[in-house]
Amino acid sequence: MSSLRRILPTLTRRTFAGGPSELIGPSDRSSGHKLGKALRETGVAAKIAGGDEVFSIRRPLMSLLGSKPYVANDAFVAPSATVVGTAFIVDGSSVWYNAVVKGDCEEVKLGLKTAIQDRAVVNTVPKLETGFPAECTIGNWSVVGVNSVVTSSRIGDCCYIGEGSVVPAGCIIEDGVTLEAGTVLAAGSYLKSDTRWGGNPGALMEEGIDVRDENKDRAEQIALIAEDHMEEFLPYGNAYKHLEETVEEGEQIEGAK
Repeated sequence: MSSLRRILPTLTRRTFAGGPSELIGPSDRSSGHKLGKALRETGVAAKIAGGDEVFSIRRPLMSLLGSKPYVANDAFVAPSATVVGTAFIVDGSSVWYNAVVKGDCEEVKLGLKTAIQDRAVVNTVPKLETGFPAECTIGNWSVVGVNSVVTSSRIGDCCYIGEGSVVPAGCIIEDGVTLEAGTVLAAGSYLKSDTRWGGNPGALMEEGIDVRDENKDRAEQIALIAEDHMEEFLPYGNAYKHLEETVEEGEQIEGAK
């Protein structure tokens, strides 16, 4: 709290002396959002440090049996989403509205800029019949589409799981795979890299496809949209911890004018 007390007056003075426009111009929208978010979260952090309780009608992150989800500072978890237990959501990843990431039986790991879209469910089972770990791992730049379900499976990088698809326990999906909307795989399926699957039951539709860049671009676009959503919601998070960095950025903006 000592560094917080030292930085806050400086940050407030630079932001509000002479009006907000002195620091924040039309081209400084992102920096302005960061300053505002840092200030508001600082207030919440100060209340908690002072012994006040902060209540929210939603609880997107929930500990279970001593295991707490890890969410990177620049990852987005929607207010109506639910992340439970041993879950790791790293840089640029997003869990969208009414989606569920449930690491209650085993770990769930989301890679860089991976998106779990609206109403999708990523969960785990206690064990697999194969004897392999029942954790659920989704690689980098992959997207689990709206209303899809993924259970205790391994999905590689640059994959797209189409809307309403089902990936049951024990599946292994290599890099660059696309599932068409509504695909239902059999438990324990193995999908080779750079293939397209569809149907119920899921069947191979195309081999040797080159959609990794396309799937990566889709994930990047979702990550950009998630940044805008993240700036609007102010749960008690980590932005207040980066006040020194925010002040430095403000000084650079002032120097550029």
